Amino acid sequence: MAALALSGAANGQTVSDASLQPRASKVASCLPGGDAEWLTPAEKTCYATTPDYAETMTYLKRVQAAAPGQVRIEPFGKTGEGRELDVVVVSRDGVFDPAAIHAAKRPIVLVQNSIHAGEMDGKDACLAVLRDMVIAKTKANLLERAVFVFIPIYNADGHERRSAYNRINQDGPAEMGWRGNGTNLNLNRDYLKADTPETRAFMAMFHRWLPDFFVDDHVTDGADYQYDVTFTIDDGPNVPSGTVKWVDEVATPMLEKYVDAHGHLASPTYINLVNDNDPADGLGFNDDPPRFSTGYVILEGRPGMLVELHMLKDYKTRVTGNYEILAGLMELMNRDADKVIALNAAADKEAEDLGAHPLSNVRYPLALGWGGETTPFLFRGYKYTRELSAISGAMRVEYSHEPWNVSLPFQKGFKVTVDTKVPAAYIIPVQWTKVIDVLAAHQVEMERTTAAWTGDVETYQCAGMAWQEPPFEGRHPTFNGEAAHDPGKYGSCVVVREKMSFPAGSAVVKLNQRLSKVALEWLEPAAPDSALQWGFFDSIFEQKEYGEAYVLESLAREMMAKDPKLKAEFEKKVASDPAFAGNSYARLEFFYDRTPWFAANRVGQYPVGRLLSLDGVPVAR
Repeated sequence: MAALALSGAANGQTVSDASLQPRASKVASCLPGGDAEWLTPAEKTCYATTPDYAETMTYLKRVQAAAPGQVRIEPFGKTGEGRELDVVVVSRDGVFDPAAIHAAKRPIVLVQNSIHAGEMDGKDACLAVLRDMVIAKTKANLLERAVFVFIPIYNADGHERRSAYNRINQDGPAEMGWRGNGTNLNLNRDYLKADTPETRAFMAMFHRWLPDFFVDDHVTDGADYQYDVTFTIDDGPNVPSGTVKWVDEVATPMLEKYVDAHGHLASPTYINLVNDNDPADGLGFNDDPPRFSTGYVILEGRPGMLVELHMLKDYKTRVTGNYEILAGLMELMNRDADKVIALNAAADKEAEDLGAHPLSNVRYPLALGWGGETTPFLFRGYKYTRELSAISGAMRVEYSHEPWNVSLPFQKGFKVTVDTKVPAAYIIPVQWTKVIDVLAAHQVEMERTTAAWTGDVETYQCAGMAWQEPPFEGRHPTFNGEAAHDPGKYGSCVVVREKMSFPAGSAVVKLNQRLSKVALEWLEPAAPDSALQWGFFDSIFEQKEYGEAYVLESLAREMMAKDPKLKAEFEKKVASDPAFAGNSYARLEFFYDRTPWFAANRVGQYPVGRLLSLDGVPVAR
């Protein structure tokens, strides 16, 4: 490892050029049995390389030509640089229409690959699964009832930014793609805000297929350990209870057992150490807000699985591990088809009912955190040593490859840190076009007001906001980037009742629809990936009118003469707050903030209304 070589250099050893070269996978027997004509591009090179975009699509088109009755490649959009985005549909009987498939009660599995295009293992696994389903026929049984749909390369622009030096932590292949898309945005932070053309295309495709189960394939960073396949299926408070029971009691244990029985070692949780410098401290909580793919599909009412192959395992091990968990999932979906389809229908009904009874105090969880609970977890790691590093000045961990099987505390409990009472609908002024446009991209149902309307609504008054520096995903959000949402730390919004006016054409979003949770997460300010958190409403915090000093000087004297309590409050603040006392602008602003002129600025007033009833709101029916 490069880190160890550098440590050696600190002891007077020379770092050779070879130590700075990218690692290539070291695989002995790499080729599978079967027809050599249908080896995948990665298999042909003994997993030393992964195919580029053109080579990948060439292989897929060969398979489609050989099995036209079972395979169809469908474009669903274009990347920012103009590359075609495709899904590959695999159906045993040539039925490729999603409406017909759903009507026949056949489960659809959607697998997404290469969203982080340096983590392309799932792409090569899907090529092999496809081959074995329809060419070799060794996995034809996986199509007995289920339909397999996969995106071979989602971040196609990042995929073609290939280099041997894109992922320093990863063992092979020789070249790999880049994490960001063509504008260097991380697509796996874009699901709710939908800034990129790839996300907009994904949403349309997702709703066309409306899969029964979603998978996002990745390669992890982090510690060294024995597992080569780690995975997690969300089971938090926003997942319907019936789905949680199936995930925890059926899907997760079955997939772990399947992977382990097929030559790999699986962990049924994403390995996230509490302390990167000491694995003995245990495993941390994994929050999954809807900026992430699997966090977003929770809002769609569908189970979603994050697969993380282990970066330090060779490429063959990673690709074949990915293959096995996908094969296990398809086996499960064939077996539990009726159960999963029923759970998804129940999830849709639950979402449609959220806003049906707004006076019943139905509450919706917005921000989550770890709730203080831990459970024992049998961790299969490696023994390690710790020492103070002369390079970083921090503790340095050096892993052996001697197994270390130990029970560690795993932070398991959820705690809802913010929730909200669900309204009947939201009303968004027509001029906030970018906010409305995001909901439209998600295909959230909206109606438009046919005339101007003024009425009493609930809204929010927000204050104390702080914006992150430097930029995060091309924006300066009010949350701390990758950190867990910390309500109140970056400002707060309190519910107020106001009479507000809305122009004709304003958007009305009722919460008696399947995508009610998408609307809630986008329009409730405290939600971790809301429009306000991502900066879509930044201008409401800008004060546009100010008082001149010579005007405020006279006004302040008049106000104190009329209000002795105000005079005493001002004098107390001057005496007790040196920073305030020394800031002439702040002293004058003290008075301006208490005038009707300041109130007219409406700084921090959230422009979206919460409607407890639609009575009197002029919407097209």
